[in-house]
Amino acid sequence: MYPNLYYAFQDLFGIELNFLKMFQSFGFFVAVSFLLASYFFAKELKRKEGLGLLKATSSKVLKGAPATAAELVTSAIIGFLLGYKLIYIAFNFSSFLEDTQGHLLSLDGSIFGGVVCAAVFAFYKRQEKEREKLSEPAMVEVTLRPHEHVGNMTLLAAVGGLLGAKIFHNLENWNDFMEDPIEQLLSFSGLTMYGGLIVGAVCVLWYARKNDLTLTHVVDACAPGLMLAYGTGRIGCHIAGDGDWGINNLAPKPGWMSFLPDWTWAYSYPHNVNSSGVLIPGCEGPYCKVLPHPVFPTPFYEAVLCIALFFVLWSLRKKITTPGVLFSLYLLLNGIERFLIEKIRVNNPVFGTSFTQAEIISFFLILTGIFGIWWFRKNKATPLST
Repeated sequence: MYPNLYYAFQDLFGIELNFLKMFQSFGFFVAVSFLLASYFFAKELKRKEGLGLLKATSSKVLKGAPATAAELVTSAIIGFLLGYKLIYIAFNFSSFLEDTQGHLLSLDGSIFGGVVCAAVFAFYKRQEKEREKLSEPAMVEVTLRPHEHVGNMTLLAAVGGLLGAKIFHNLENWNDFMEDPIEQLLSFSGLTMYGGLIVGAVCVLWYARKNDLTLTHVVDACAPGLMLAYGTGRIGCHIAGDGDWGINNLAPKPGWMSFLPDWTWAYSYPHNVNSSGVLIPGCEGPYCKVLPHPVFPTPFYEAVLCIALFFVLWSLRKKITTPGVLFSLYLLLNGIERFLIEKIRVNNPVFGTSFTQAEIISFFLILTGIFGIWWFRKNKATPLST
């Protein structure tokens, strides 16, 4: 396992680059997931715009006005937060590399660095507005093509997704949350994929509606990318060993898997980022635990399945011409995949039932997907030309 990129480069290439310790493997693949989803989302929006299914939108903005107090204060706050942490990290870089997460989430920082950066950011914002200042500020109409909204929607999905992932995780592990609320809220570990998907999706739908983008075309456009992002994110879960593994698997590897490495059937996740399990003899450092028994590598299974399903959805995007059906199919396939994987995955039952949170959510995704396919086909307009 590679808790961060330092360990990956050390093991794969024999190179020791200490600065890579600040890049957590899971976080790296989450970032890659967002980039991939954004790329394919924008690509589909451009295609739909070319077909006339989505149109550019316009809005009026005030140009040439001096910087407002709110803009200066916002810039100063951003500058303070960045300077407070970055200057502190610069003077404690070796310690930061050894415990990146701890330093980022602590209250430690440089007041001097924060104040200086706050002043610099506020001054820069004022100068920027002065350069654009007009003798008489005027309202100007700005036109945005559909794919030009992707950056804003990705940012909303990222922020909303991370909040949702954390909230749903704490709901699923309520006892742990009550024991140490601050640690559970601030820790980078403990993220529920479906929580992120639901809250992130709500944020994107709100933005699309606010900007007069047809919702069915928007959700259809993002469906393949969402499936790919989910699969890519699971690669990060597997490589980091973040606890999303399966139940104990002591059975011998079946013959039909003989051509695959043993770890694809049962794996003990040595050096996992959660430090779960027993100590590895002779190991030194922060990640020296291995599971006492091999388990099903469920993140690997999900990565393979969801990346394969991305290609299925991508190949069908031009064949399915009824708006809303492709996204409904995504919900159906994602729900089936996750419901089945939960049968061999470690998780906590919720609400006093024998079902996990993911099983309940995936069950409703399956029902929603089936209903959506029926509803959109039943109420479809003239089939769309491809």
